[in-house]
Amino acid sequence: MIQIENVRADFPVLERELRPGKRLIYLDSAASSQKPLSVINTMDNFYRLNYANIHRGVHQLAEESTEMYESARAKVARFIGAKKNRQVIFTRNTTESINLVAHSWGRMFLKAGDLVLLTQMEHHSNIVPWQILKQQIGIEIDFVNVTLEGQLDMADFKNKLAKEPKLVSFTHMSNVLGTINPAKEIIRLAHLSGAVTLVDGAQSVPHFPVNVEDLDADFLAFSSHKMLGPTGIGVLYGKLDLLNQMDPFLGGGDMIKEVRFDGFSSNELPHKFEAGTPAIAEAIGLGTAVEFLEEVGLGTIVEHENELLTYALDAMHEFKDLQILNSKIENKGGVIAFYSDKIHPHDMAQLFDREGIAIRAGHHCAQPLHTVFNVPATARASFYLYNNREEIDQFIHSLHSVINFFK
Repeated sequence: MIQIENVRADFPVLERELRPGKRLIYLDSAASSQKPLSVINTMDNFYRLNYANIHRGVHQLAEESTEMYESARAKVARFIGAKKNRQVIFTRNTTESINLVAHSWGRMFLKAGDLVLLTQMEHHSNIVPWQILKQQIGIEIDFVNVTLEGQLDMADFKNKLAKEPKLVSFTHMSNVLGTINPAKEIIRLAHLSGAVTLVDGAQSVPHFPVNVEDLDADFLAFSSHKMLGPTGIGVLYGKLDLLNQMDPFLGGGDMIKEVRFDGFSSNELPHKFEAGTPAIAEAIGLGTAVEFLEEVGLGTIVEHENELLTYALDAMHEFKDLQILNSKIENKGGVIAFYSDKIHPHDMAQLFDREGIAIRAGHHCAQPLHTVFNVPATARASFYLYNNREEIDQFIHSLHSVINFFK
């Protein structure tokens, strides 16, 4: 098990008092995680001692920066089980990674009438890019149903595969329900129907082992900022045959092999998709975050989060007026979305904040999913490796206070 206090000591923000005597309790990691000292120091040292632009310089700083940047790519490839480093494309975030696939793969391989199959539990980032393609080239979109228990309806999925979708794009773990979808089985069935697959791993890659070779995923998208790394850097993994067939996403420096007055030729992977000066320090910070997660161990993180989730759900079931979206523990990550018919989630979040507890309130960029459950918004508490039982106790104590305040 995690030596939790040792881990917590690596996160300086956890020492902060938001109110007098109210030390921060951060329960908003599904939105963005906090950063350990190793990541902060890595980026600080890079800017102090090594910074230069990458790939084209021949002086020592440029060579050092390039080596550190490409080393980070290798760390990410190892972390997700990619065979080749060049299968890892650095983007700004999960959203840009999905948009890259929609723009580069979608415009090349989809035509009017082709079906893209999503699920009702998708983040807006895995809905809107396909809706834009629908407006522009006339593709069709359908959604696999979610049950009222918060699970993906696999029977409905199999039925909709009969429509022969060209792409199946789905979240590995819901940022609202916490539901962990059976990605390997979804991908297997999708491939049998002839579909390409895209996995939104924004909530899965930071919290439990994800191996792209084992999943047989065609594309995987995820973000650094949810896995202890900095903002401004994300990842798109892709199978080499697909990435090689795709046109560049953006045009400019570093994505070209040659430019002429009458045209250009694209660079090799991964540079074909990394136009312009990239987020160098952020990529290096992500590499350090990967090392931190590997040192703690994703299996250990899974056990720790499951313990916190079980502990919190057991306590929350005592509240008769509280509704929890997907209150089951099985196949669920450390996310609890809840609401009361008598209290607006934003009011809840504001009162929690007075106690130094950071939770999220709103539709969590998943408005369509909230319509399935006929609620406009929820409050959400989410856990990570730096949380502990004492924080859950304080959260439950404050939840009692919130409910009593509105009584």
